Amino acid sequence: MKTTKPGIGKIILFSLFFFVSLPVFTQVSQYFYTSELLEAVITEAPELNSHSVILIDAASGALLYAKNTTEEIPPASLTKLMTMHLVMKEIEEGRAFYDEFIPITTESWAQSQPRGSSLMFLAPGQNVTLHEILLGLAISSGNDAAAALALRLAPTIEDFADLMNIEARRMGLYFTRFVEASGISELNMTTADEFAWFCRQYIMLHPNSLSDYHSVQVFAYPLEHNVADRYKRNPRTITQNNRNHLLESFPGVDGLKTGYIEESGYNIALTAERDGTRFIAVALKAESSRHRDRDGRTLLTWAFDNYKTVRPVIGKLENPRLWKGKENKIDVRLAYSPVFTSPLNRADNVMYECYFPEAISAPLAERTIVGQLIMYDNLGELHRIPLVSARTYEKGNIFKRLWHSIRLLFLKKP
Repeated sequence: MKTTKPGIGKIILFSLFFFVSLPVFTQVSQYFYTSELLEAVITEAPELNSHSVILIDAASGALLYAKNTTEEIPPASLTKLMTMHLVMKEIEEGRAFYDEFIPITTESWAQSQPRGSSLMFLAPGQNVTLHEILLGLAISSGNDAAAALALRLAPTIEDFADLMNIEARRMGLYFTRFVEASGISELNMTTADEFAWFCRQYIMLHPNSLSDYHSVQVFAYPLEHNVADRYKRNPRTITQNNRNHLLESFPGVDGLKTGYIEESGYNIALTAERDGTRFIAVALKAESSRHRDRDGRTLLTWAFDNYKTVRPVIGKLENPRLWKGKENKIDVRLAYSPVFTSPLNRADNVMYECYFPEAISAPLAERTIVGQLIMYDNLGELHRIPLVSARTYEKGNIFKRLWHSIRLLFLKKP
């Protein structure tokens, strides 16, 4: 990361931006941002079959592709990601354990699931751990696995759905709602915008879930240790492949989940990572699994060909002058992470500079915006971040304030 100072022309240009321009980022989504920097590439985005599609940079939250993102559509088996999230949250908080055995009741028996259900083939009397059921949920998309996990956390499926809805609101999802844990019901509902927001949080909260569950391509169940002694010679093992076909056909894909019911068509929540750049895509209501896979492949190819996550290393920040305060310098910090998304051809040779107004006066509350850190390359501005006060700064005594007021009068003269 270069920190050389720009020429005088760039300083004047950036100063004008700082004082008179609109913010660089335009809010076009409740959850994600886009920018003028990215728009030229966005206009060249491919046409897709899926009715509702969104693509974001997982690290920065940049919105890179959007099509009918606020339309409410049943998530189908994408619902199972919320089920997994609640289970893993219980594990992380010490109220459940990967190696605990889960009783299989009539409700979670494979034969009790609705017609057309995907199954991991649970049956009463089997010895099966919570970890194995999570695998059966992630890979085989078992509705029986969803029921077993729901009943581990709640007395009934309906009670578990209440937990799902409470968690959805807590995570900032306001149109997403659930009536059961598997996604078989058309009454479950989400939007591409909200589900991408959920997936971003899910990956942040459970990063190991990608390698432990969502990228595993094959699942065999039941095995010898799962069945009673009289069945051990022939446990009738069924081997199933992960329904996310891009795991084996698109380098970098390591999750998350596919889904289908008649009312929603073919859905996918997809993520891929290459060289430190991770994208998340949600595509809902494709006409077929073939169209869904082609959309995912087309979208990710376009994304990796055009964008890159930039993680600038910011050195020690300047301490601007403070007027009329007990102290004469301000400790500043970045308002948020400096990570941003850049067009691929401008992701290298990034420089930055701090800009502050001439007169910053006390008192200052903690996290007051006092300047901007602007990142740029030879073609101009790339990204900017507010600089905020690291703590509260109180007014100086009356004599210091008076003296600084006089000095500021001369400072402001042309």
